[in-house]
Amino acid sequence: MKRLLFYRRGGLGDTLLTFPVLEVLKSQGYKITVIGVKAYYQLAQKVGWVDEIYEDLYPQVLNQPYDLKIFFSKTEGFDPFPSERIWLVDYYFSCLNLPKKFSQILPVEGSTESILKNKVVLHPGSGSSKKIPDFLLFSMIEEFLNEKNIDYIYIVGEADKWIKDFTSNFWEVEDIEVLAKALKTARGFIGLDSGISHLASYLGVKSFIFFGPTDHIVWRPIGPNHTIITLGLKCSPCFPKTCSERPCLEPQNLFFKFLEKVDL
Repeated sequence: MKRLLFYRRGGLGDTLLTFPVLEVLKSQGYKITVIGVKAYYQLAQKVGWVDEIYEDLYPQVLNQPYDLKIFFSKTEGFDPFPSERIWLVDYYFSCLNLPKKFSQILPVEGSTESILKNKVVLHPGSGSSKKIPDFLLFSMIEEFLNEKNIDYIYIVGEADKWIKDFTSNFWEVEDIEVLAKALKTARGFIGLDSGISHLASYLGVKSFIFFGPTDHIVWRPIGPNHTIITLGLKCSPCFPKTCSERPCLEPQNLFFKFLEKVDL
């Protein structure tokens, strides 16, 4: 069997956007070793697209006889970020000259006893505080859901402990596989540009995702059932050099945009 070494470190969203490449390479008969965040790549391993996972560039891993090495890094191989406004998945496939035939939905089975079953999941967190609007946005979304008699619950991840200061209606989870199996059963998802939003969309959950300072053209998630909500300001995208006012994340304007697009 042909052997391949794949390197791409990053957050959950960054990692999920590499999965289509791994799926296609696996279909070409490679035994795939990846170097990245193990907790994230284990999802790809569970669905059969990755064989081995390592967290770091260990010499005993690097020095194995590979038929192909693919690095997305600032110091080696391909730049992990495109120089133009192109979807990151398209950029990866262009760099590697691969056929772009991949699953639109991550093949994960839903949990039969999921706490999220038939609920709308809210996630107001993100890996950077620059992407997070005032909580007023989600307070207004709560009112909307209550008026519609739609059951909802907040997700609290490893970087989102602050959410517990705003609500007692939450489920705290850090295991990505457990979260994925639970999210699969949700009625819908509402969140920001974050790894959990990428996961919900990739699972095929109807998702409404707010983008402000980051570029939705580059960073949109995989999945056939997501809706991007953005104010479309001329000054966006600007991340990471965001202004202090951040009009792209003005809660009331985002909420009005949400009302125009929501279908739950």
